[in-house]
Amino acid sequence: MSVAKQLYQLQEVELEIESNEQALAQIASQLGESQAVVRTQAKLKSEQQHLEELGRQQHSAEWEIDDLVNKLTPAEEKLYSGRIKDPKELTNLQHEVDGLRVRRNHLEDKALEIMDRVELAAASVATLSNELKTLETDWHSQQQQLSTNMEQLRTLLSDLKHKRQLLSANIDSQAIEFYQELKKQKGQAVAKVEQGICYGCRISLPTTELQRARSARLVQCSSCGRILFLA
Repeated sequence: MSVAKQLYQLQEVELEIESNEQALAQIASQLGESQAVVRTQAKLKSEQQHLEELGRQQHSAEWEIDDLVNKLTPAEEKLYSGRIKDPKELTNLQHEVDGLRVRRNHLEDKALEIMDRVELAAASVATLSNELKTLETDWHSQQQQLSTNMEQLRTLLSDLKHKRQLLSANIDSQAIEFYQELKKQKGQAVAKVEQGICYGCRISLPTTELQRARSARLVQCSSCGRILFLA
């Protein structure tokens, strides 16, 4: 096997290692907290607090209504009992009853408005709870799949690195050094040649260069400088 072919095989393994390392890094970045879950949790908490506050307002309004009714009932009974003969006292009592009724009606309207808001908030809480449950289920499933993929990639990378080690051990050390220098400069050190074309720069090679590349020596492309490997 020519040195160029050995280096090309080494390059293919290293490219596969790089690709899988990038995939592993991407998976690692996706593991952990879900922003969608966090946002929905915050919305749900805020809506629950809003619902609790509306509940307190509703109870307060109901208590005030009960208190007014307790005052209004005996006042009305007294007003219509016929026991009061003094016109001034009767007028004052009528004003008191009218005032209590106005306040009761206002509070009843307020209580109804709060009840409507409670219903809307409760519906929002239910919707957000269901949404959060779905998001958490999907997130847990995704995390499990990502963890599985990560383990598979780690196993694959371990195998590939072992393969790279075996390939490197069978290549002349000077050729390895030359390969590494070219790799630093050009990203890929070895270019495949098919139908007389260097696939590193897509340039047709001169016949003399192709003939030299067929030998056991390392030959560089006169255009891009990469090591030529004739497939």
